[in-house]
Amino acid sequence: MTASSRIPAMDILRGCAVLGILWMNITAFALPQNAYFNPAVAGTPSVADIAAWAVSLIFVDGKMRGLFALLFGASMLLLIDREEMAGRDGRRAQMIRAGWLFVLGSAHFFLLWWGDILRVYALVSLFALLFVHLEPFALVKRAMLFFLFQFLLVATFIASLYLWGHAAMAPGATGAMREGYAAFMAALSNPASPSTQADILIYRGGFAGILQHKLIGLPGDWLWGFLFTAFETLGFMLLGMAMLKGGFLTGNWDAEQYRRTARHCFLIGVPPMAALALWVVLSSFAPLPAYGVALAWSLPFRIPLTVGWAALILWLAARHRGHPLIGRLAAAGRLTLSNYLATSLVMTVLFYGWGLGLFASVPPAALPLFVLAGWAAMLGWSKPYATRFALGPAEWLWRSLIHGRPQKIRKSD
Repeated sequence: MTASSRIPAMDILRGCAVLGILWMNITAFALPQNAYFNPAVAGTPSVADIAAWAVSLIFVDGKMRGLFALLFGASMLLLIDREEMAGRDGRRAQMIRAGWLFVLGSAHFFLLWWGDILRVYALVSLFALLFVHLEPFALVKRAMLFFLFQFLLVATFIASLYLWGHAAMAPGATGAMREGYAAFMAALSNPASPSTQADILIYRGGFAGILQHKLIGLPGDWLWGFLFTAFETLGFMLLGMAMLKGGFLTGNWDAEQYRRTARHCFLIGVPPMAALALWVVLSSFAPLPAYGVALAWSLPFRIPLTVGWAALILWLAARHRGHPLIGRLAAAGRLTLSNYLATSLVMTVLFYGWGLGLFASVPPAALPLFVLAGWAAMLGWSKPYATRFALGPAEWLWRSLIHGRPQKIRKSD
């Protein structure tokens, strides 16, 4: 997208999303993988750890990823429309765009961080192409259908864990079944489990050991990661298309409409999310409640909260158009891919063994300090850079790969 064709409201939303997603990703950068679902994996949670986890679960987890998917779906429509107005094949352009995004995401996964989302967006966007012609209401209906598919898939998986536990505790259960179930549950809650300790050893080690670990996990890790996010991502992409066609994402709604939408969405989503968080705390962070809430039971409420965040951000942007922070958020949004990848580079340097080696050494309650530093860096560099350059470094690379030739990067060119 050229600078002149950009939609300021969407840039602001992207800027908030790339900041917000760091809040959740910091746990996966700094701690064993299952700590993302359960803070007990990092050790007995303190009151501050529980508070940080609860805020993340209720307000952030899945919502910023959903906001990214909304915007990605909308950007697909903008790309297709622009290409077709120029007499080119818009769907083919999106397929090429997705192919190179998959390549960049794969490099991100292998060279930096296991939690890459670019590959999922690239693949899911190919399925989303089947729906770009639909009217907003039809898009919303299909989005809700895919959300239902995702919920049924993950709920079935969680239910299978309960059934496994029941079978393992039955009098006739074999020793292998009991041991397998106990090991799986320990990995979801016990910092001393072999799985958690192996994670710590790997990520405190060198680059070669981390890369080998990722290669060994293929293709299973990719497949499971895709299954647990694909339908939800597709639903949000279709919802984003509907919200673009309806004028929501372009900032064309009245500020009061955004305020009312945000209020209604947060009233729908926050109370049940708070109840789920309380259930996990009262269970003393037992593995199945914590895992189930993170993966399945919170999913229906992530949908209104994602829309609520979008509405709240656009309401605040409309109320404070001239505020310097709005301009910095929009600049960060114009450099979303660069900020996303740079965050992974900086955080892996800080936490992995080939960098400073802080992995599994920082308590969860202290991780927001790294987030605040990351926010300051993103807001600090994005504005002066975007003033001078039309494309961020990663955006320039992606655009150049798509077109098969280096793209102009300076605004003065």
